[in-house]
Amino acid sequence: MHAKRDLAVISFKKALGTLSKVLEMAENGEYCIDIMQQNLAAIGLLKSAHQSLMEGHLNSCFKSAMESASPKKKQDMIDEILKVTKLSNK
Repeated sequence: MHAKRDLAVISFKKALGTLSKVLEMAENGEYCIDIMQQNLAAIGLLKSAHQSLMEGHLNSCFKSAMESASPKKKQDMIDEILKVTKLSNK
């Protein structure tokens, strides 16, 4: 899972830099379309980070829970995934 988390961290750092640029552009009154394009780039980076984290989680924590003998552990994990999926689709 660490490889996917490392990819997410890289995307978060890039998004942070892009958001700083978006804020600066907005404060300086730059052209709206240029600001929106940079904003969309930041959103894309955040989505990429989310996807990397989800892949890592599914391949480690989720997989481990599904291999467990505990029905509660399995259901809790399913509920967590559903909750995060619903949030990401808003």
